Amino acid sequence: MITRYALVASLAVAASTLTAIGPASALEVAQAQQPAQAQPDASGANTPISEQKIEAFAVAYLQVDKVRQEYSAKIGATTDANAKAKLEAEASQQMVKAVEASPNMSVEEYTTILKAAQNDPALAKKVQEKLQTPAPSQQ
Repeated sequence: MITRYALVASLAVAASTLTAIGPASALEVAQAQQPAQAQPDASGANTPISEQKIEAFAVAYLQVDKVRQEYSAKIGATTDANAKAKLEAEASQQMVKAVEASPNMSVEEYTTILKAAQNDPALAKKVQEKLQTPAPSQQ
């Protein structure tokens, strides 16, 4: 149970980071913030992330971004602090559900790839390319 809450918290932090910026620019910002870190192993990512996982992450990321956009508008239109907090919690839960509903992606894998992309410019570029390219239909 504690692990699940930690994952939800990680996803919520990631989601709140994305509230101010879109999916492609989020990775660009992460790249720009750490251009000198070209060592993927320094971030703790000892194993390379497969193309399949990057694609699954991109699918999940786009679903999470839809939730973010939907709730961002609702939160922005709300002036009551308690209502905003409730909407933020609801958005976080919906983002977790979006990741869990994505094929071949768990919340843990999602947060791991998100963190790795923030620390590894090469991975961030791969993810960004997947986000900007429509999903191939059996090439």
